[in-house]
Amino acid sequence: MDKSNISKPTLRRLPVYLNYLKSLPAETRTISATSVAAALGLNEVQVRKDLSAASKNGGKPKMGYDVEQLKLDLAEFLGYRDTKSAILIGVGRLGGALLSFNGFEECGMHITAAFDNDPNKIGTSIGGVAIYDIRELESFCRTHGILIGIITTSPAEAQALCDKMLKSGLCAIWNFSTAHLEVPEGVIVHNENLAVSLAMISHALEEQFNK
Repeated sequence: MDKSNISKPTLRRLPVYLNYLKSLPAETRTISATSVAAALGLNEVQVRKDLSAASKNGGKPKMGYDVEQLKLDLAEFLGYRDTKSAILIGVGRLGGALLSFNGFEECGMHITAAFDNDPNKIGTSIGGVAIYDIRELESFCRTHGILIGIITTSPAEAQALCDKMLKSGLCAIWNFSTAHLEVPEGVIVHNENLAVSLAMISHALEEQFNK
């Protein structure tokens, strides 16, 4: 199935559909796009288009989609069935929380190791993930073929660590710092900016109370 033309809004909605399908009672065999749209408060036409883009097994008239098959199709389309190894740099409170989170495996990512420069953390582990000296980053990543790096450090450190990741062969970075990272063309950077999310929530609240 061609994934090249999928829009970013659709890509953001697909995991929402998958999580909803996983929450359904085990006896639910089929479901319609109309039911999914109603449950999630989305436009029915948009949901139908999204599911058609991601599933090669279209819904049947008066029956809808086979739930188990649709879950498989969405997971495959999102790449969840092909587990990718990642490393994390910066084992502070946020980094530690991510290491303790056990939901990444379901989304096709496994954090193989974490790195820090704090001697009190090096040699320990969180959530079963060992913490290494940052000086071991390049050799570890090249030995294990790691392509994804997660940055959970302060903004001041982020760019230097990003450069170190790229030198280690990584080509995709999940950036939890607020720093704007400068990377060569072809390197994938996704910024998970909590301040932006909070600003959007605050704005929505203001609009709600000012109606």
